[in-house]
Amino acid sequence: MGNRFQVTDRFADGAQYIGGKLRAGTSGRTHSVVDPATGESVYTYELASTADVDEAVAAAKAAFPGWAGATPGERSDALHRLAGILAERAEDFARAESLQCGKPIRLTTEFDVPGTIDNTAFFAGAARHLQGQSAGEYSGDHTSYVRREPIGVVGSIAPWNYPLQMAAWKILPAIAAGNTIVLKPAELTPLTSLMFAEAAKDAGIPDGVVNVVTGGGREAGEHLVGHPDVVMTSFTGSTAVGKRVAEVATATVKRLHLELGGKAPFVVFDDADLEAAAHGAVAASLINSGQDCTAATRAYVQRPLFDAFVARVAELMETVRLGDPADPATDLGPLVSHVHRDRVAGFVERARGYATVVTGGEAPGDELANGAYYRPTLITGAAQDSEVVQSEIFGPVLVALPFDTDDEGIQLANDTPYGLAASAWSRDVYRANRATREIKAGCVWVNDHIPIISEMPHGGYKASGYGKDMSAYSFEEYTQVKHVMFDNTAVAAKDWHRTIFGDRL
Repeated sequence: MGNRFQVTDRFADGAQYIGGKLRAGTSGRTHSVVDPATGESVYTYELASTADVDEAVAAAKAAFPGWAGATPGERSDALHRLAGILAERAEDFARAESLQCGKPIRLTTEFDVPGTIDNTAFFAGAARHLQGQSAGEYSGDHTSYVRREPIGVVGSIAPWNYPLQMAAWKILPAIAAGNTIVLKPAELTPLTSLMFAEAAKDAGIPDGVVNVVTGGGREAGEHLVGHPDVVMTSFTGSTAVGKRVAEVATATVKRLHLELGGKAPFVVFDDADLEAAAHGAVAASLINSGQDCTAATRAYVQRPLFDAFVARVAELMETVRLGDPADPATDLGPLVSHVHRDRVAGFVERARGYATVVTGGEAPGDELANGAYYRPTLITGAAQDSEVVQSEIFGPVLVALPFDTDDEGIQLANDTPYGLAASAWSRDVYRANRATREIKAGCVWVNDHIPIISEMPHGGYKASGYGKDMSAYSFEEYTQVKHVMFDNTAVAAKDWHRTIFGDRL
């Protein structure tokens, strides 16, 4: 295997970042970061206890008045410096992300890290545009305006599939708006979240504004969500866990932002460019080894194109190169863990009883046998109500199903509990426009699938959650909207007082 990021010395002080310092957790339990390409432990650390969470929340609470009182320009300047530091350290971030996740280095250097730097630069600018409605005399006797104010300490939980980007999506809008934050990354993949917090300190963001606690979901996660001094929770993860987060948050009436599971449809109409659709389906189903909540998972192909689409997708999947994530020639890395790889394989093995595995459907052997690898897999012949069509597999597995009419294609696309992302493939602008209107998803691409940009919101419909990451829309989650109203009359006895005083005015 190629050159690896050296973890042990880098995080010798521990995997908790509280009040501007790395330190060890105090739960008495340890956890290992495992390189999924080899199955080898690369770093063992002490998990956070509830006391560690309390300390992190206290640090964030203490830092809040000063950071909330900073001018938008001061917060913007700090975030611009942070973007510069991230760019200087891009190679380290890319290597660390590749190591802990098994992502190909090409993905981390061309997608994860540049996307995070761009997000940081975007929110550096957005910090200066936190505006409310302009002043106006809407009642005639009063001047009204709207203030946007930070809400306090945010307690966020990020997933393991895009640890760096998800840390940024949680941290950046929160602190750009003047809040402070305690982030709990996934235990499997804490490294780049800790590195991001360190970079924030080096950018001049005060101690306590950004804190990271790395602990278990039931101990550290639930304690963070239920903490009385945490006023908002943002969670990205599975719908099942999201429901539990909502239950815990409701007990203390917290603001809640949920970005949950997905089962993105990929709808190919019979006038689509077949070659573009096939390439798009392979790339969109395999990005990050399919461990992407917006990944293409259900290809609905109008019947005249179906057989040719299946044949071309299978052909392209068989050219995908699995290998060492550190090798720039590698197309597809392992899944995040052997446990998760076996979960994905279980879906495929069960599907053999009711569907056809066209290609893939196995773990490779030879030099990759020790890693959590799984071959790109295409399945056909599954029923719409089957497990592989309805459940989130979160692996390199695409299911293809035919449809006849446009009405049927859109109906099938909407026929899961999820609604995070979707795509429509057609040369007909009216057909594509109808699909964008009628498919119930937070993002609908036309003749593409996967690209995201900092200026546009990301979030779902239905069981995929609510609220938005990225874009100026994310400030709806992280600011309190306050109406301020001034009397302009200087009259003591106002006309509306008759509701109380009657004719005594």
